[in-house]
Amino acid sequence: MNMLRSSFSIVVSSLFLCYISYSIYGLAKLFFPPSCSSKELCLNYYLSNQPKMQLWMLLSPRNTPGKLLDIIYSSSVPDFDYNVPSERTLSDISLPSSTKRNGTLFLILFFLPQKFNIKKWSDILSNPYYVQTRIPLTSYQVPVTSTFELLKGGKSISHNERPVSHLKSKIGFNILTDIKSFPHNDFPAELYPYIELTKGSEILPLIHHDFLDDRLSNLNPIMGNDTVEIIIKYSPINIGKLRLMLQTQLAFDSVRKYGFSDKDIDQLKGIFADTNIYLLCITLFVAALHMLFDFLAIKNDVIFWKKQKTLVGLSLKTVLWRAFSQIVIFLYLLDEQTSLLVLGPAAIGTMIELWKVQKVLAFDWRKMEFRKLELTEDEKKTRLLDAQGMYYLSRILYPICTLGALYSLFYEHHKSWYSWIIHSLVNGVYAFGFLFMLPQLFINYKLKSVAHLPWRSFMYKAFNTFIDDLFAFIITMPTAHRIACFRDDFVFLIYLYQRWLYPVDKSRYDGRNTDD
Repeated sequence: MNMLRSSFSIVVSSLFLCYISYSIYGLAKLFFPPSCSSKELCLNYYLSNQPKMQLWMLLSPRNTPGKLLDIIYSSSVPDFDYNVPSERTLSDISLPSSTKRNGTLFLILFFLPQKFNIKKWSDILSNPYYVQTRIPLTSYQVPVTSTFELLKGGKSISHNERPVSHLKSKIGFNILTDIKSFPHNDFPAELYPYIELTKGSEILPLIHHDFLDDRLSNLNPIMGNDTVEIIIKYSPINIGKLRLMLQTQLAFDSVRKYGFSDKDIDQLKGIFADTNIYLLCITLFVAALHMLFDFLAIKNDVIFWKKQKTLVGLSLKTVLWRAFSQIVIFLYLLDEQTSLLVLGPAAIGTMIELWKVQKVLAFDWRKMEFRKLELTEDEKKTRLLDAQGMYYLSRILYPICTLGALYSLFYEHHKSWYSWIIHSLVNGVYAFGFLFMLPQLFINYKLKSVAHLPWRSFMYKAFNTFIDDLFAFIITMPTAHRIACFRDDFVFLIYLYQRWLYPVDKSRYDGRNTDD
């Protein structure tokens, strides 16, 4: 039975890795577009000869076509260098009353050759060589909950506050610059909606909103301000990044229907925006491995505990701590209004840890009472060593956690007293959770054995820990969280050292499942 289960896991894991590898291969192909040979019909790209161009930037509360636009602001760049990234600030923008009343505002960008003399924006519409893109600058959503110093009082904005319009303080756009021609019969499908041709069958410049750089941190609620300023950021883009952006935009629009929150999508935008193709492929492959190891770790952990007959060598305090940690993290995710896709795995992990607790405490759900345990001498010795290890650890842990919570109360802002409690607890879990592995190390040392540990599940978790270290280098994150990614490595290395130091003797504990 164990052989059959192991073979099934290997087959499923292999198929999963093959699928991920094929997906990464398809992603890499986006960055290598089909070349245009002399034997086939080719469409030349207008910017291939490096013509001089001009850019017009307009603001309007309406998204109507042509001259029906109600322009409230206009600015032009007569000699726009599209080969160099640039940033411009539109200052002293007077918002119309309709926008202030939860209305809309759009940025309209016109890009056309410099040789045409444009004195006012309406002259652009009669020019056959212009291209444009329209970018919404407002987002209708619930304001971010305010925070305040709890000891000084104050009133927090409720999560049930009605949605209001937010204005994007920074917006980006891209222009495709690295292509000279496209084969007529092998044109990238995702570019079709954006193609416009001249009378000479040249492809006009492709201009597009950089939605990957459109982040939640750039949103500010419109609070009746008389004037605002907006930063316009430009970056040239290659064909691979543009195709990736268009496909990613369609994918993000689809996954919103399945529970992805704006925060989840905002984090994914950061991954796709800040990495090149090589780092992106590595990131996706490593993320797939992380998911696979998570699944295998949970599966083997459940199998190990389901067959467990004795608690010899296992730390009761560690099991209780893990259950407590999972509950705190789950409540923290609820308080932060995390999406169901993140809450789901956290809820599953919490239920598994609670199941382990009732296993080690021998709780009978039918009778709703704890069963009387007759501990063996080895189990009594294990619990004595467990209590001894926790005694030394508590002398360090509890004072530090208490001081950290008091510092947070006096010097930091929180949404509510409940939020302060949850954040203080979760900070203790994240900062000192690895210390609760130490009692298990102490028990291993005293028993001179590691045969009692679920090593297969442990190794999958260890692999995930080192994968998290890799993510710490690839993904943008706060320094404190980056350091926290390395906190478990030291303890895991000691576990591996004990594994080498105390070879597993399967005959040492009769009737036990060693999962080894």
